[in-house]
Amino acid sequence: MAPTTMPETSIRRVALTSLASASIEWYDFYIYGTAAALVFPKVFFPADMPPLVALIASFSTFAVGFFARPVGGVLFGHFGDRVGRKRTLVTALLIMGAGTTLIGCLPTYAAVGPLAPILLIVLRFVQGLAIGGQWGGAMLLATESAPKHRRGYYGAFAQAGAPAGVILANLAFLTVNETVSADAFMTWGWRIPFILSIALIGLSLYVQLRLEETSAFRQLREADAGPLTHSDARGRSPVLEALRLYPRQIALAAGAFIAVQVTYYLLITWVIAYGTNPAGLNLPRSTMLSGVMIGAIAMAPSLLISGIVSDRYGRRGIYAAGAVLLGFWAFAMFPLIDTGSLLWIGVAIGVGQVFVAMMYGPQAAFLTEMFNTRVRYSGVSLGYQFGAIFGGALAPIVATELLARTGSTIGISWYVAIACTITAISVALLHETRHVDLHADARAGVPE
Repeated sequence: MAPTTMPETSIRRVALTSLASASIEWYDFYIYGTAAALVFPKVFFPADMPPLVALIASFSTFAVGFFARPVGGVLFGHFGDRVGRKRTLVTALLIMGAGTTLIGCLPTYAAVGPLAPILLIVLRFVQGLAIGGQWGGAMLLATESAPKHRRGYYGAFAQAGAPAGVILANLAFLTVNETVSADAFMTWGWRIPFILSIALIGLSLYVQLRLEETSAFRQLREADAGPLTHSDARGRSPVLEALRLYPRQIALAAGAFIAVQVTYYLLITWVIAYGTNPAGLNLPRSTMLSGVMIGAIAMAPSLLISGIVSDRYGRRGIYAAGAVLLGFWAFAMFPLIDTGSLLWIGVAIGVGQVFVAMMYGPQAAFLTEMFNTRVRYSGVSLGYQFGAIFGGALAPIVATELLARTGSTIGISWYVAIACTITAISVALLHETRHVDLHADARAGVPE
Protein backbone atom coordinates (compact mmCIF):
# COMPACT_ATOMS: atom_id res chain seq x y z
CA MET A 1 0.00 0.00 0.00
CA ALA A 2 1.38 3.43 -0.89
CA PRO A 3 2.06 5.71 2.06
CA THR A 4 -0.42 8.46 2.78
CA THR A 5 1.21 11.86 2.31
CA MET A 6 0.09 14.88 4.30
CA PRO A 7 -0.05 18.32 2.64
CA GLU A 8 2.91 20.51 3.60
CA THR A 9 0.63 22.91 5.50
CA SER A 10 -0.70 20.04 7.62
CA ILE A 11 2.83 18.80 8.34
CA ARG A 12 3.83 22.28 9.49
CA ARG A 13 0.79 22.44 11.77
CA VAL A 14 1.68 19.06 13.26
CA ALA A 15 5.31 20.16 13.76
CA LEU A 16 4.29 23.41 15.45
CA THR A 17 1.80 21.60 17.67
CA SER A 18 4.51 19.11 18.62
CA LEU A 19 6.74 22.07 19.47
CA ALA A 20 4.02 23.68 21.58
CA SER A 21 3.12 20.52 23.47
CA ALA A 22 6.76 19.63 24.09
CA SER A 23 7.54 23.21 25.18
CA ILE A 24 4.84 23.35 27.84
CA GLU A 25 5.45 19.78 28.96
CA TRP A 26 9.18 20.41 29.34
CA TYR A 27 8.39 23.73 31.03
CA ASP A 28 6.56 21.74 33.69
CA PHE A 29 9.46 19.32 34.04
CA TYR A 30 12.11 22.06 34.19
CA ILE A 31 10.46 24.42 36.65
CA TYR A 32 10.86 21.57 39.09
CA GLY A 33 14.62 21.50 38.45
CA THR A 34 14.91 25.26 38.93
CA ALA A 35 12.86 25.11 42.12
CA ALA A 36 14.92 22.13 43.33
CA ALA A 37 18.02 24.32 43.09
CA LEU A 38 16.54 27.54 44.49
CA VAL A 39 13.54 26.78 46.71
CA PHE A 40 12.89 23.18 47.72
CA PRO A 41 15.92 22.73 50.04
CA LYS A 42 14.44 25.43 52.31
CA VAL A 43 10.72 24.76 51.80
CA PHE A 44 10.35 20.97 51.86
CA PHE A 45 13.11 19.91 54.27
CA PRO A 46 13.88 20.66 57.94
CA ALA A 47 15.26 24.12 58.66
CA ASP A 48 18.11 22.66 60.72
CA MET A 49 19.30 20.37 57.90
CA PRO A 50 22.79 21.37 56.64
CA PRO A 51 22.49 23.28 53.34
CA LEU A 52 24.59 20.79 51.34
CA VAL A 53 22.56 17.84 52.64
CA ALA A 54 19.30 19.66 51.90
CA LEU A 55 20.50 20.44 48.36
CA ILE A 56 21.43 16.80 47.71
CA ALA A 57 18.07 15.70 49.14
CA SER A 58 16.30 18.19 46.86
CA PHE A 59 18.21 16.98 43.80
CA SER A 60 17.33 13.41 44.83
CA THR A 61 13.63 14.24 44.53
CA PHE A 62 14.48 15.74 41.14
CA ALA A 63 16.04 12.40 40.17
CA VAL A 64 12.82 10.55 41.07
CA GLY A 65 11.24 11.98 37.92
CA PHE A 66 13.95 10.36 35.81
CA PHE A 67 13.49 6.95 37.38
CA ALA A 68 9.76 7.25 36.65
CA ARG A 69 10.41 8.09 33.00
CA PRO A 70 11.12 4.50 31.81
CA VAL A 71 7.96 3.38 33.61
CA GLY A 72 6.08 6.06 31.70
CA GLY A 73 7.89 5.03 28.53
CA VAL A 74 6.76 1.41 28.95
CA LEU A 75 3.19 2.33 29.90
CA PHE A 76 2.62 4.99 27.25
CA GLY A 77 4.69 3.12 24.69
CA HIS A 78 2.33 0.15 25.00
CA PHE A 79 -0.76 2.26 24.40
CA GLY A 80 0.96 4.47 21.84
CA ASP A 81 1.66 1.41 19.71
CA ARG A 82 -1.79 -0.03 20.31
CA VAL A 83 -4.26 2.88 20.20
CA GLY A 84 -2.25 5.61 18.50
CA ARG A 85 0.26 8.41 19.02
CA LYS A 86 -2.25 11.24 19.37
CA ARG A 87 -4.49 9.82 22.09
CA THR A 88 -1.51 8.73 24.14
CA LEU A 89 0.09 12.17 23.89
CA VAL A 90 -3.15 13.82 25.04
CA THR A 91 -3.24 11.59 28.13
CA ALA A 92 0.38 12.42 28.98
CA LEU A 93 -0.28 16.16 28.65
CA LEU A 94 -3.28 15.97 30.99
CA ILE A 95 -1.36 14.00 33.61
CA MET A 96 1.58 16.41 33.51
CA GLY A 97 -0.66 19.46 33.79
CA ALA A 98 -2.47 18.04 36.81
CA GLY A 99 0.69 16.86 38.59
CA THR A 100 2.58 20.11 38.15
CA THR A 101 -0.35 22.28 39.23
CA LEU A 102 -0.68 20.22 42.40
CA ILE A 103 3.02 20.74 43.24
CA GLY A 104 2.27 24.47 43.31
CA CYS A 105 -0.40 23.79 45.95
CA LEU A 106 1.64 21.57 48.29
CA PRO A 107 2.04 22.42 51.98
CA THR A 108 5.56 23.09 53.28
CA TYR A 109 7.66 21.10 55.75
CA ALA A 110 6.90 23.72 58.42
CA ALA A 111 3.18 23.05 57.94
CA VAL A 112 2.95 19.25 57.71
CA GLY A 113 6.42 17.93 58.50
CA PRO A 114 7.76 14.83 56.67
CA LEU A 115 4.51 14.52 54.71
CA ALA A 116 5.62 17.51 52.59
CA PRO A 117 8.65 15.84 50.92
CA ILE A 118 6.67 12.60 50.57
CA LEU A 119 3.93 14.38 48.62
CA LEU A 120 6.58 16.18 46.58
CA ILE A 121 8.20 12.87 45.64
CA VAL A 122 4.84 11.35 44.64
CA LEU A 123 4.01 14.27 42.34
CA ARG A 124 7.53 14.29 40.91
CA PHE A 125 7.00 10.62 40.06
CA VAL A 126 3.77 11.60 38.29
CA GLN A 127 5.73 14.20 36.30
CA GLY A 128 8.24 11.53 35.32
CA LEU A 129 5.50 9.17 34.15
CA ALA A 130 4.01 11.90 31.98
CA ILE A 131 7.26 13.05 30.39
CA GLY A 132 8.13 9.39 29.76
CA GLY A 133 5.08 9.18 27.52
CA GLN A 134 5.01 12.73 26.15
CA TRP A 135 8.36 12.72 24.35
CA GLY A 136 7.57 9.70 22.20
CA GLY A 137 4.13 11.01 21.28
CA ALA A 138 5.21 14.54 20.35
CA MET A 139 8.27 13.32 18.46
CA LEU A 140 6.42 10.64 16.49
CA LEU A 141 3.63 13.03 15.55
CA ALA A 142 6.29 15.13 13.81
CA THR A 143 8.58 12.47 12.33
CA GLU A 144 5.98 9.95 11.18
CA SER A 145 4.06 12.71 9.42
CA ALA A 146 7.11 14.22 7.69
CA PRO A 147 8.44 13.39 4.20
CA LYS A 148 11.55 11.21 4.30
CA HIS A 149 13.93 13.93 3.07
CA ARG A 150 12.79 16.37 5.83
CA ARG A 151 12.34 14.01 8.76
CA GLY A 152 15.32 15.39 10.67
CA TYR A 153 14.09 18.96 10.25
CA TYR A 154 10.52 18.35 11.36
CA GLY A 155 11.63 16.02 14.15
CA ALA A 156 13.81 18.83 15.51
CA PHE A 157 10.66 20.89 16.13
CA ALA A 158 9.62 18.45 18.85
CA GLN A 159 13.18 18.54 20.21
CA ALA A 160 13.12 22.35 20.27
CA GLY A 161 10.45 22.06 22.94
CA ALA A 162 13.25 21.37 25.43
CA PRO A 163 15.04 24.75 25.17
CA ALA A 164 11.69 26.49 24.71
CA GLY A 165 10.57 24.93 27.99
CA VAL A 166 13.77 26.15 29.67
CA ILE A 167 13.17 29.68 28.36
CA LEU A 168 9.58 29.65 29.60
CA ALA A 169 10.59 28.22 32.99
CA ASN A 170 13.36 30.74 33.53
CA LEU A 171 11.21 33.64 32.32
CA ALA A 172 8.55 32.58 34.81
CA PHE A 173 11.02 32.48 37.70
CA LEU A 174 12.78 35.68 36.61
CA THR A 175 9.45 37.51 36.40
CA VAL A 176 8.37 36.35 39.84
CA ASN A 177 11.84 37.03 41.26
CA GLU A 178 11.77 40.63 39.99
CA THR A 179 8.19 41.42 41.03
CA VAL A 180 8.00 40.10 44.60
CA SER A 181 10.26 40.41 47.62
CA ALA A 182 12.74 37.70 48.54
CA ASP A 183 10.54 36.58 51.44
CA ALA A 184 7.42 36.52 49.26
CA PHE A 185 9.29 34.53 46.60
CA MET A 186 10.17 31.81 49.12
CA THR A 187 6.71 31.88 50.71
CA TRP A 188 4.35 31.86 47.73
CA GLY A 189 5.97 33.38 44.63
CA TRP A 190 7.66 30.15 43.57
CA ARG A 191 4.23 28.50 43.33
CA ILE A 192 3.03 30.71 40.46
CA PRO A 193 5.08 29.00 37.66
CA PHE A 194 3.71 25.62 38.76
CA ILE A 195 0.07 26.70 38.85
CA LEU A 196 0.38 28.24 35.36
CA SER A 197 0.87 24.75 33.93
CA ILE A 198 -2.90 24.33 33.94
CA ALA A 199 -2.59 25.66 30.36
CA LEU A 200 -1.67 22.10 29.32
CA ILE A 201 -5.31 21.10 29.63
CA GLY A 202 -6.31 23.52 26.87
CA LEU A 203 -3.47 22.38 24.62
CA SER A 204 -4.36 18.72 25.10
CA LEU A 205 -7.91 19.45 23.96
CA TYR A 206 -6.56 21.15 20.83
CA VAL A 207 -4.38 18.13 20.01
CA GLN A 208 -7.32 15.78 20.50
CA LEU A 209 -9.75 17.78 18.38
CA ARG A 210 -7.62 19.26 15.60
CA LEU A 211 -4.78 16.85 14.73
CA GLU A 212 -4.87 13.64 12.71
CA GLU A 213 -3.10 10.43 13.62
CA THR A 214 0.28 9.96 11.90
CA SER A 215 0.30 8.50 8.39
CA ALA A 216 2.60 5.62 9.38
CA PHE A 217 0.31 4.53 12.20
CA ARG A 218 -2.82 4.90 10.06
CA GLN A 219 -1.26 2.73 7.37
CA LEU A 220 -0.34 0.10 9.94
CA ARG A 221 -3.94 -0.03 11.07
CA GLU A 222 -5.19 -0.36 7.49
CA ALA A 223 -3.03 -3.30 6.47
CA ASP A 224 -1.34 -6.30 8.03
CA ALA A 225 2.19 -5.09 7.31
CA GLY A 226 5.09 -6.88 8.94
CA PRO A 227 5.73 -10.23 10.62
CA LEU A 228 2.71 -10.24 12.93
CA THR A 229 -0.96 -10.53 12.04
CA HIS A 230 -3.34 -8.21 13.85
CA SER A 231 -4.58 -11.07 15.98
CA ASP A 232 -1.02 -11.94 16.98
CA ALA A 233 -0.17 -8.27 17.62
CA ARG A 234 -3.10 -7.85 20.00
CA GLY A 235 -1.80 -10.74 22.08
CA ARG A 236 1.73 -9.43 22.49
CA SER A 237 3.12 -6.46 24.36
CA PRO A 238 4.73 -3.91 22.00
CA VAL A 239 7.31 -3.22 24.73
CA LEU A 240 8.34 -6.88 24.93
CA GLU A 241 8.39 -7.09 21.14
CA ALA A 242 10.65 -4.03 20.97
CA LEU A 243 13.02 -5.59 23.52
CA ARG A 244 13.01 -8.90 21.60
CA LEU A 245 13.53 -7.41 18.14
CA TYR A 246 15.77 -4.43 18.94
CA PRO A 247 17.81 -4.98 22.15
CA ARG A 248 20.99 -3.67 20.50
CA GLN A 249 19.34 -0.50 19.19
CA ILE A 250 17.69 0.26 22.53
CA ALA A 251 20.97 -0.16 24.44
CA LEU A 252 22.99 1.91 21.98
CA ALA A 253 20.29 4.58 21.76
CA ALA A 254 20.48 4.92 25.55
CA GLY A 255 24.28 5.17 25.35
CA ALA A 256 24.04 7.77 22.61
CA PHE A 257 21.80 9.88 24.85
CA ILE A 258 24.00 9.92 27.96
CA ALA A 259 26.19 12.90 27.00
CA VAL A 260 23.12 14.93 26.05
CA GLN A 261 21.46 14.28 29.38
CA VAL A 262 24.50 14.71 31.62
CA THR A 263 25.49 18.03 30.08
CA TYR A 264 22.01 19.40 29.57
CA TYR A 265 20.91 18.97 33.17
CA LEU A 266 24.18 20.28 34.52
CA LEU A 267 23.70 23.41 32.40
CA ILE A 268 20.04 24.07 33.22
CA THR A 269 19.79 22.89 36.84
CA TRP A 270 23.07 22.25 38.64
CA VAL A 271 24.75 25.50 37.53
CA ILE A 272 21.92 27.48 39.13
CA ALA A 273 22.55 25.90 42.53
CA TYR A 274 26.33 26.21 42.09
CA GLY A 275 26.19 29.84 40.99
CA THR A 276 23.76 31.07 43.67
CA ASN A 277 25.11 29.05 46.60
CA PRO A 278 26.90 31.23 49.19
CA ALA A 279 29.53 28.49 49.42
CA GLY A 280 29.91 28.55 45.62
CA LEU A 281 29.97 31.63 43.40
CA ASN A 282 27.33 33.46 45.50
CA LEU A 283 25.84 35.20 42.45
CA PRO A 284 22.32 36.70 42.20
CA ARG A 285 19.55 34.35 41.09
CA SER A 286 18.90 36.60 38.10
CA THR A 287 22.46 36.16 36.81
CA MET A 288 22.32 32.37 36.72
CA LEU A 289 18.74 32.24 35.39
CA SER A 290 19.76 34.67 32.63
CA GLY A 291 22.82 32.57 31.79
CA VAL A 292 20.71 29.44 31.48
CA MET A 293 18.23 31.29 29.28
CA ILE A 294 21.05 32.49 26.98
CA GLY A 295 22.05 28.85 26.55
CA ALA A 296 18.49 27.86 25.67
CA ILE A 297 18.21 30.68 23.13
CA ALA A 298 21.45 29.52 21.47
CA MET A 299 20.26 25.92 21.47
CA ALA A 300 16.85 26.37 19.80
CA PRO A 301 17.97 27.34 16.25
CA SER A 302 20.91 24.95 16.50
CA LEU A 303 18.47 22.06 16.85
CA LEU A 304 16.73 22.93 13.58
CA ILE A 305 20.03 23.46 11.75
CA SER A 306 21.32 20.11 13.02
CA GLY A 307 18.13 18.41 11.86
CA ILE A 308 18.56 19.91 8.38
CA VAL A 309 22.21 18.83 8.22
CA SER A 310 21.24 15.31 9.26
CA ASP A 311 18.67 15.17 6.44
CA ARG A 312 21.35 16.00 3.93
CA TYR A 313 24.45 14.22 5.24
CA GLY A 314 23.13 11.60 7.69
CA ARG A 315 22.38 11.36 11.40
CA ARG A 316 25.56 9.74 12.72
CA GLY A 317 28.14 12.26 11.55
CA ILE A 318 26.71 15.38 13.15
CA TYR A 319 25.71 13.43 16.26
CA ALA A 320 29.26 12.13 16.78
CA ALA A 321 30.76 15.56 16.04
CA GLY A 322 28.61 17.09 18.77
CA ALA A 323 29.82 14.51 21.30
CA VAL A 324 33.50 15.04 20.47
CA LEU A 325 33.30 18.85 20.50
CA LEU A 326 31.37 18.84 23.77
CA GLY A 327 33.93 16.55 25.38
CA PHE A 328 36.67 19.09 24.68
CA TRP A 329 34.51 22.11 25.55
CA ALA A 330 33.81 20.66 29.02
CA PHE A 331 37.31 21.71 30.11
CA ALA A 332 36.65 25.35 29.16
CA MET A 333 32.99 25.47 30.15
CA PHE A 334 33.24 25.35 33.93
CA PRO A 335 36.27 27.68 34.26
CA LEU A 336 34.29 30.24 32.25
CA ILE A 337 31.33 29.84 34.62
CA ASP A 338 33.73 30.26 37.56
CA THR A 339 34.54 33.82 36.38
CA GLY A 340 31.14 34.92 37.73
CA SER A 341 30.64 37.18 34.69
CA LEU A 342 27.25 36.93 32.99
CA LEU A 343 28.99 37.36 29.61
CA TRP A 344 31.29 34.38 30.10
CA ILE A 345 28.62 32.32 31.84
CA GLY A 346 26.41 32.91 28.78
CA VAL A 347 29.26 31.91 26.43
CA ALA A 348 30.03 28.77 28.45
CA ILE A 349 26.45 27.57 28.59
CA GLY A 350 25.52 28.79 25.08
CA VAL A 351 28.38 27.02 23.29
CA GLY A 352 27.81 23.91 25.39
CA GLN A 353 24.15 23.86 24.43
CA VAL A 354 24.99 24.27 20.72
CA PHE A 355 27.12 21.12 20.92
CA VAL A 356 24.29 19.36 22.80
CA ALA A 357 21.93 20.45 20.00
CA MET A 358 24.15 18.77 17.40
CA MET A 359 23.16 15.49 19.07
CA TYR A 360 19.64 16.25 20.27
CA GLY A 361 18.47 17.81 16.99
CA PRO A 362 18.87 14.68 14.79
CA GLN A 363 17.90 12.35 17.62
CA ALA A 364 14.16 12.35 16.93
CA ALA A 365 14.60 11.17 13.34
CA PHE A 366 17.49 8.87 14.30
CA LEU A 367 15.44 6.96 16.88
CA THR A 368 12.27 6.93 14.77
CA GLU A 369 14.15 5.23 11.93
CA MET A 370 15.59 2.49 14.16
CA PHE A 371 12.27 0.77 14.88
CA ASN A 372 9.32 -0.58 12.91
CA THR A 373 5.95 1.12 13.14
CA ARG A 374 4.34 -1.61 15.22
CA VAL A 375 6.73 -1.13 18.19
CA ARG A 376 8.18 2.31 17.43
CA TYR A 377 6.61 4.23 20.32
CA SER A 378 7.86 1.59 22.76
CA GLY A 379 11.33 1.32 21.21
CA VAL A 380 12.11 5.04 21.07
CA SER A 381 10.72 5.59 24.58
CA LEU A 382 12.84 2.80 26.08
CA GLY A 383 16.06 4.01 24.45
CA TYR A 384 15.43 7.62 25.34
CA GLN A 385 14.31 7.10 28.94
CA PHE A 386 17.02 4.59 29.90
CA GLY A 387 19.55 7.13 28.67
CA ALA A 388 17.80 9.73 30.81
CA ILE A 389 18.23 7.62 33.96
CA PHE A 390 21.97 7.09 33.53
CA GLY A 391 22.47 10.67 32.37
CA GLY A 392 20.15 13.38 33.63
CA ALA A 393 18.90 11.69 36.81
CA LEU A 394 22.31 11.39 38.39
CA ALA A 395 24.15 14.36 36.87
CA PRO A 396 23.27 17.06 39.47
CA ILE A 397 23.94 14.66 42.36
CA VAL A 398 27.26 13.46 40.91
CA ALA A 399 28.39 17.03 40.18
CA THR A 400 27.49 18.18 43.71
CA GLU A 401 29.45 15.27 45.21
CA LEU A 402 32.47 15.84 42.95
CA LEU A 403 32.57 19.51 43.87
CA ALA A 404 32.20 18.77 47.59
CA ARG A 405 34.99 16.19 47.54
CA THR A 406 37.49 18.03 45.34
CA GLY A 407 36.63 21.70 45.78
CA SER A 408 37.11 22.14 42.03
CA THR A 409 35.04 21.81 38.84
CA ILE A 410 37.78 19.88 36.97
CA GLY A 411 36.28 16.58 38.11
CA ILE A 412 32.94 17.65 36.62
CA SER A 413 34.68 18.40 33.31
CA TRP A 414 36.08 14.88 33.28
CA TYR A 415 32.62 13.52 34.12
CA VAL A 416 31.18 15.27 31.04
CA ALA A 417 34.10 14.10 28.88
CA ILE A 418 33.55 10.46 29.92
CA ALA A 419 29.83 10.75 29.11
CA CYS A 420 30.75 12.16 25.67
CA THR A 421 33.09 9.23 25.05
CA ILE A 422 30.30 6.74 25.82
CA THR A 423 28.00 8.59 23.44
CA ALA A 424 30.56 8.75 20.62
CA ILE A 425 31.22 5.00 20.88
CA SER A 426 27.49 4.21 20.92
CA VAL A 427 26.87 6.30 17.79
CA ALA A 428 29.79 4.63 16.03
CA LEU A 429 28.19 1.24 16.67
CA LEU A 430 24.80 2.26 15.26
CA HIS A 431 23.84 2.11 11.59
CA GLU A 432 23.01 5.16 9.48
CA THR A 433 19.23 5.48 9.14
CA ARG A 434 18.62 8.52 6.92
CA HIS A 435 17.30 6.50 3.94
CA VAL A 436 14.93 4.26 5.93
CA ASP A 437 11.36 4.17 4.60
CA LEU A 438 8.98 4.23 7.58
CA HIS A 439 6.12 3.01 5.40
CA ALA A 440 7.90 0.07 3.80
CA ASP A 441 6.57 -2.50 6.27
CA ALA A 442 6.17 -3.13 9.97
CA ARG A 443 9.86 -3.93 10.20
CA ALA A 444 11.04 -0.64 8.71
CA GLY A 445 14.22 0.37 10.48
CA VAL A 446 17.74 -0.85 10.97
CA PRO A 447 18.09 -4.64 10.86
CA GLU A 448 19.69 -6.59 13.62
